Amino acid sequence: MWLRQIKRYWRSKSRIIGSIGQPLLFLVAMGFGLGPVFEQAGRGNYINFLAPGVMSQAVLFMGIFNGVELIWDKQFGFLKETLVAPVSRLEIVLGRVLGGATIATIQGVIVLLLTLFLGFRPRSITLLPVGLGIMFLVALFYTGLGTAIASLMKDFHGFQLIMNFLVMPTYFLSGAIFPLESAPQLLRSISKVNPLTYGVDGLREVLTGASHLGIMQDVLILSILSLIVLSISSYLFSKIEA
Repeated sequence: MWLRQIKRYWRSKSRIIGSIGQPLLFLVAMGFGLGPVFEQAGRGNYINFLAPGVMSQAVLFMGIFNGVELIWDKQFGFLKETLVAPVSRLEIVLGRVLGGATIATIQGVIVLLLTLFLGFRPRSITLLPVGLGIMFLVALFYTGLGTAIASLMKDFHGFQLIMNFLVMPTYFLSGAIFPLESAPQLLRSISKVNPLTYGVDGLREVLTGASHLGIMQDVLILSILSLIVLSISSYLFSKIEA
């Protein structure tokens, strides 16, 4: 199920291109557009600050829209064939989530490689495996969340309305595009209940050495949230009627 899910994602070329293109557009437009202002404020290189955020954005988008595949399968009868297979529903949902999270992580790696051509320089190559681990935790959480929501939905329209309401606020309030330590208290408080905040902060610590919350806290919270959302998505998936 895991490998099958990966193969299906790679066949969806338009989604792959879209999930890469939007983060790169943010990096180019905002990185080069606001970079001089960021430097004049004494904050250093804005490309280096922004790059971990756009990597997280690629992982977020690809992971959470994994739910579209589930709704597609429900509408066209493919899910019914899967549910009658001689495997447990827990194995099915874990395969879907792990496959989607793997693809989302690969998307993040592709964006990381592309940012190198735009001037981003990670502080240490030896820490890249840690960065991949953080990407995977973010991907695991949002793929599980997309699966949980899609398990409750019957059509694409309802799912996309929820995703549009959820995705962009999650990204903009994660500290991906502005430093949280200098943000108003209200925004800092909101960011602390935003799971993506911990992914962006952990990835930024690994790649650039700048952290607002601390990498141990980031990894711990992401791990706990991933386990919780996996449990919820497994339960909701088990309630789908064959």
